[in-house]
Amino acid sequence: MNLTDGVICYEQPLNERMRTFLRLEHVFDIGQHLLGGNSQWDSRLCLEALLGVIDLLGRSDVKTELIKELERHANSLSTLQNNPGVDPARLSAVLGEINGYLTELRDASCQPGQGLRRDELVSSIRQRSAIPGGTCNFDLPAYHYWLHKSVVGRRAALEEWHRDLMVVRRAMKLALHMVRNSTTPTIECAQRGFFQKPIEPNVACQIVRVVLPVESPYFPEISGGRHRFTVRFMGQQDSRERPLQTEDDVEFELRCCIL
Repeated sequence: MNLTDGVICYEQPLNERMRTFLRLEHVFDIGQHLLGGNSQWDSRLCLEALLGVIDLLGRSDVKTELIKELERHANSLSTLQNNPGVDPARLSAVLGEINGYLTELRDASCQPGQGLRRDELVSSIRQRSAIPGGTCNFDLPAYHYWLHKSVVGRRAALEEWHRDLMVVRRAMKLALHMVRNSTTPTIECAQRGFFQKPIEPNVACQIVRVVLPVESPYFPEISGGRHRFTVRFMGQQDSRERPLQTEDDVEFELRCCIL
């Protein structure tokens, strides 16, 4: 995210497309992390993450939304080709990467998640996952058997299932990277823990990012829409207590991602 150690970045998407992309990124990252684990529990949780990706893909037409987002970036970058302040080699490389993903996604044979949906073992696990404890060994003996395979065997299967979704993950990562880096950070101050900023009508602000030091005693609650966004800095010394907005002035770094 191009942020240094010692800070925490809080993000708030301002449209449904970014909301879906950030959720997908979150679940993908969980699965990618667990893929390197050796235990049966790592394999279980990794597969749960993959099932979470499938569920998110099924709730909206992510492929179409991703194509639209990449086309928007390609059009924006194409206007910079004659700009003397832009590195032509770097611009060409990024455009090539975007167009490569667009070609792959537009192909009628590109159906991310289809292999997972057709897998009998995965389908049986998916059906039982909504039930608390539903993937217990007596409910799914085939799953219990699979979990007792070698680490190499389980990981090979998980990598194959991940491969079915990689075009979405990589294309989405690129789109989010470009959005997150389309901003100039500013230092702002929330008076008595409250900050509000209007959004210019002709500016497509997609994600608001608030950056605070790790040692800050506050966290932001960010809300926003098409015309403005609000940040309230909250304190919670004990998890049993309800968070309260601070009365202190809070200085923070703001990043409004507008690409």
